[in-house]
Amino acid sequence: MMRFRFALMAIACAFGEDMPRDDGYRGIWYFNQPTNDQYVYKYSGGFATYPQQQSPIAIYSAAVDKTFFVYGGTVTGKQELLHMVSYFDHRTGMVPRPVILANKKTDDAHDNAVMSIDNNGYLWIFSNAHGVARPAFIWRSDKPYSIDGFTLQRTTNFSYGHPWFIQGKGFLFLHTIYQQGKRNLFWTTSADGKEWTEPTPLARMEMGHYQITAARGNRVATVFNVHPTPVGLNARTNLYYLETADMGKTWKTVSGEAVKTPLTEMQSAALVHDYAKEKLLVYLKNVEFDAGGNPVILFLTSKGFEPGPKNGPYQWKTARWTRKEWEILDFTTSDHNYDYGPLYVESDGTWRVIAPTAPGPQPFTTGGDMVMWTSIDQGREWSKVKQLTRSKTVNHTYAKKPVNAKADFYALWADGDTLKPSASTLYFTDKAGSAVWRLPVKMTEAIGAPEIYTGK
Repeated sequence: MMRFRFALMAIACAFGEDMPRDDGYRGIWYFNQPTNDQYVYKYSGGFATYPQQQSPIAIYSAAVDKTFFVYGGTVTGKQELLHMVSYFDHRTGMVPRPVILANKKTDDAHDNAVMSIDNNGYLWIFSNAHGVARPAFIWRSDKPYSIDGFTLQRTTNFSYGHPWFIQGKGFLFLHTIYQQGKRNLFWTTSADGKEWTEPTPLARMEMGHYQITAARGNRVATVFNVHPTPVGLNARTNLYYLETADMGKTWKTVSGEAVKTPLTEMQSAALVHDYAKEKLLVYLKNVEFDAGGNPVILFLTSKGFEPGPKNGPYQWKTARWTRKEWEILDFTTSDHNYDYGPLYVESDGTWRVIAPTAPGPQPFTTGGDMVMWTSIDQGREWSKVKQLTRSKTVNHTYAKKPVNAKADFYALWADGDTLKPSASTLYFTDKAGSAVWRLPVKMTEAIGAPEIYTGK
């Protein structure tokens, strides 16, 4: 990996000492690409849990009955990205004052962190960069299942990280490296999180890719699109799938065909569906395995990258491997390319989605109001279980699910004004959608109770 000689300006405190704590849960606000129309930005809002191209940001640990999570906070009074670490204690229903791990000295929410937990209970935080302008960091907690202190393990460069810890083997880390402006996919491995293999290229078609990933046992899956020349990411299209069961030594298609990496051609054995032929863009949401180990992909298609009704329908879809073919079905529609929510494939066969598919108070901008959907027939029919939020002023966006999610902390997201910079608050809900809780914005004690959200 590219090595930086930056001063460690991002480090919040000396190694081995207790980290500073913030006095509440406040998210980063971010925008990308002004549009010079009534929608103001290509995408924008409260992006504490952004983006979809990196994961996970939350993990439930049964050993301590806590869900640990990271999010993008901000310095009080300005938009300056802080990497924050905290947990929800399922035994008490309380949260501590969140730890300030690092100040990335940017307002760019692409730099948000992701996390992993090793077999000894140590928390690993991967502080992403967005391209090569800033460094990326890897941290390890000083104690198992503790957020009190972290020690920097590595200063390097990676974007859109996906660290998966495979029991008995170590880390398989899928990520992006920017090369001459192209977003190319790589992987690297480590037995201990300290020494890493050199990154190996996975895919570098056209101008690059975005990817989403999932892990089950030894299997790690990646789903990615392609950014065609000459437009690049604003023309993202196609849907590809690969997986590995041997820490990246062999990559295979969903049908078990080994492929030679890196993939360099748009027409590939990894291709799930050729949306370029249909002149449709592809926005990735989530990938999961069903009870039989078959991958299920959640994604959205549209006619263009600019916000507004002209590029609709913003069609949500699922693609499920039937062991013979990919079954692609329509799910629902929303009003923006960057509306995002996770797919849960539950042990009883229920499929569940929590996403801002209601337009909210700022329609045709990022997010909206959160809605819970379920399907009991593998995506053929969907039921709208409940609209979880009914905001009067700002949109909710980027609901993320914890790995091994426990029912009482099932999705985490943030809100924010999509038309101008604003404060941002963090929320969670349970599996049933029985309520939405707001994480405490201002805390005077070491621990605090989330409060029921009633709308604002």
